[in-house]
Amino acid sequence: MRPGYLDQYGAGEEQRNKIIFRLVVAALTITVVGSLSWYLFKNHHQEGVVKSFVAAVRAGDYQSAYKIWGCASDKACSGYSYEKFMGDWGLQKGLPQANPDGPPDLSVLSITDSESCNNGVLVTVHVNQARTEKLWVEKSGDAIAYAPYPICPHKNPWAIMLHRTVGKLRKPFLN
Repeated sequence: MRPGYLDQYGAGEEQRNKIIFRLVVAALTITVVGSLSWYLFKNHHQEGVVKSFVAAVRAGDYQSAYKIWGCASDKACSGYSYEKFMGDWGLQKGLPQANPDGPPDLSVLSITDSESCNNGVLVTVHVNQARTEKLWVEKSGDAIAYAPYPICPHKNPWAIMLHRTVGKLRKPFLN
């Protein structure tokens, strides 16, 4: 019998369906992995600034830590003198501690969380057993300051939920 006109109809459709399915799966995978990577690393630069600050405090290089804080000169930080800085972050004996919870404990001093908020990043630093500080890092100038608020205001509930769930994946990258 001779092959008819419609005998080969649909023969390439299975192959085409496999290609389309693979393209859709690849596009979804790239989208999910790309979005997750962006979310996990969007505060990487500001976290790095605070990591440098923490490393300088751990090393006892308080002049460098004060510069990383954004105080290259006394005029740059008129409201936060070097003496006040040393009272908050210094480990030297004989200095009055400005913070009632005590000086940093080098075995505990670490970054525990970061959250993007408007034009800055809220970075949580565990200073000692009794003291946790929220630091604010400006996205534009990398200056560090004490956070003006404990949580980012005006965040929608979905962003808060995303930070509390997927944000936990960021912890291994913080230390």
